[in-house]
Amino acid sequence: MTALLSLAGVTAYYGAIQALKGVDVEVNEGEIVTLIGANGAGKSTLMMTICGSPRARDGRITYDGQDITQLPTHLIMRRDIAQSPEGRRIFPRMSVYENLLMGAHGRPAAEASETMEQVFGLFPRLRERRLQRGGTLSGGEQQMLAIGRALMSRPRLLLLDEPSLGLAPLVVRQIFGAIRELNRTTGLTVLLVEQNAFQALRLAHRGYVLVNGAITMAGTGADLLARPEIRAAYLEGGH
Repeated sequence: MTALLSLAGVTAYYGAIQALKGVDVEVNEGEIVTLIGANGAGKSTLMMTICGSPRARDGRITYDGQDITQLPTHLIMRRDIAQSPEGRRIFPRMSVYENLLMGAHGRPAAEASETMEQVFGLFPRLRERRLQRGGTLSGGEQQMLAIGRALMSRPRLLLLDEPSLGLAPLVVRQIFGAIRELNRTTGLTVLLVEQNAFQALRLAHRGYVLVNGAITMAGTGADLLARPEIRAAYLEGGH
């Protein structure tokens, strides 16, 4: 398989504090890859480092065969990469429709309209709420909107940061089901950062475990789910 995204020996710092310690991660074209780990392990930092903030101090990040390590964030995000960030960060005063249009900035109107229909097909609740302000949506609906907005740019790689955070189990299953369907039907490549290890590893083709800024384990989603140390650290006490 061809690596669409590759991190080799990547380190990142916040001031004097080292957040990433020589991280190696590969995401192949058409894969769903998940990064699991406890709070503070460096998962979101890794996601932000891919986007150029913070900047990788050492190592190399390549996307589609091109070195993007030192590119400014706005140029990285123009390379068919979209991010649905932790905390959703939708525009609360804008309607669902307007939020989605923001994700299609610079796209032809006909293409934006077609993509919006695809998003509505994936998340029918957004069609029902399309004239409602984003800030009045439920947490689950806001998460659907954040993902939908990212999809409006028609990305080749989708970076998803903690999509299940604070959501009810039924909503989590709906959102993960939508991600699986997108990957199956369009071949969308997904890098998923997630604390819900059970759902993430069930969804992903492959996974990495991040502990204190370093990768400690890697394998297929099924293999990692079956490992007793993963079950003890992340899955015991319910899903």
